[in-house]
Amino acid sequence: MPRSKNSVSSRKRRKKIIKLAKGFYGSRNRIYTVAKNAVEKSFLYSFYGRKKRKRDFRSLWIQRINAGSRKYGISYSRFIKKLSDKNIKLNRKVISDISMNDPISFKKLIDMV
Repeated sequence: MPRSKNSVSSRKRRKKIIKLAKGFYGSRNRIYTVAKNAVEKSFLYSFYGRKKRKRDFRSLWIQRINAGSRKYGISYSRFIKKLSDKNIKLNRKVISDISMNDPISFKKLIDMV
């Protein structure tokens, strides 16, 4: 019985990798073996990036809250501590949004604590 190579699926598999490597530099977007390694590495970077994005946004929210609260003479850490003491359950995303888009409500929040 002759050997079956199934060139259709092999070509499809290779073309899929080359397509994913589109825009990569040099031989990383042309040569299959190099492109395969580059694509695998890019998947790793995207996985780590999805985790890192959460950290980056949290630090951004903290910076915004700090900037907003310092306008009224209170530091970020004291503001968050007083919020927890008063048992006000707002997360940092919401507080930063209030501090940026609604300064009047943020002033009332600072006066509460």
